[in-house]
Amino acid sequence: MVKTRVLLLGASGSIGASTLDVLRQHADRFELTGLSCGRRWSELMAAVAEFKPAVAAVCDAEAAKHAREPAKALAARGIRTEFLFNGVEHMSKLARELDYDVLLASVTGAAGLPAVLEAAKRGKRIALANKESLVMTGPILTAICKQTGAELLPVDSEHSAIFQCLRGENAREIKRIILTASGGPFRTTPMEDLKHVTLQQALKHPTWQMGPKITIDSSTLFNKALEVIEARWLFDVRRDQLDAVIHPQSIVHSMVEFVDASIMAHLGPTDMKIPIQFALSYPARIAQPVPSIAWERMASLTFEPVNYDRFPALKLGFEVAGEGGTLGAVFNAANEVAVERFIGGQIRYLDIYRTVKAACDVHKNITQPSLEEVLEADRQARAYARKAV
Repeated sequence: MVKTRVLLLGASGSIGASTLDVLRQHADRFELTGLSCGRRWSELMAAVAEFKPAVAAVCDAEAAKHAREPAKALAARGIRTEFLFNGVEHMSKLARELDYDVLLASVTGAAGLPAVLEAAKRGKRIALANKESLVMTGPILTAICKQTGAELLPVDSEHSAIFQCLRGENAREIKRIILTASGGPFRTTPMEDLKHVTLQQALKHPTWQMGPKITIDSSTLFNKALEVIEARWLFDVRRDQLDAVIHPQSIVHSMVEFVDASIMAHLGPTDMKIPIQFALSYPARIAQPVPSIAWERMASLTFEPVNYDRFPALKLGFEVAGEGGTLGAVFNAANEVAVERFIGGQIRYLDIYRTVKAACDVHKNITQPSLEEVLEADRQARAYARKAV
């Protein structure tokens, strides 16, 4: 069997760790040929020692200082991995020059976008866990993929669920794509108490184990808003074909309603290895040693409408999905900065939404932007969000 060569960008995060587990379980099918990390260099070194990829990149400058000696130690053990240090541009270099079959893009935020675009230009399969790429450059990225034959396969559990529901279906028969959201840790918290939410409270998600950025986004439903915008471009649907529902059990990962009122749903355990593996092995399904859901867990599946007073970020996300243009880049960039500021103790929890809403309100949207205009909108939104009070 010819192995599928995988380039993993964002190896030290939760998605990266799950991806390495999939590669470990199916070493007869997959080969890790390159990987990158930001700050958490020790996890990358452990992966290099185990998988022995051709190239590894440590992109954070401070982390690179600490990683050089361990890299030399690995070389002394006969591990011939080439190391690249101190540069976010190394991710683009790997995507542009390395021999690989699938790019698993799991870098959080806009930093992962250039590498995704490079992979698309080469006609590669892109297993996309970096939703910001489509949020920022949906029409641009999808146009490149159509031109080169590159495949965009979603890794987000919700988008993977939709993708699987649509296998073999006629896109013209879609009535609604329905994204499910757990509601996070504050689904029933009194509204008045949201003013006093702490970082520790926001980092306690009831069903998923994820990194800090995505966990906080899941508590505000900014994560779901980004998924709405991503779905708009990934599945080439209109704003009025997108919907969301609160589903606290996180067993139904998303649904598709068709024009005949039939609804197809995707159910499964809350384990990211399942959508990761499907994106790597598609169109085949291969065994994954994840425990099946116990039937008693499905005895009570509940759904409730989204309270947009509690979760205004999701309402704003639908508006941004409808507008398109550079507004997606502004929405994403302002949120990234606002979450950083909340983690750093510079703003309060509810200020995350206020910052993003203000950045969107002052932005003059360009409906059919170039890549340069998208990147400039991103830059301006970050500058605005850093100063917002």
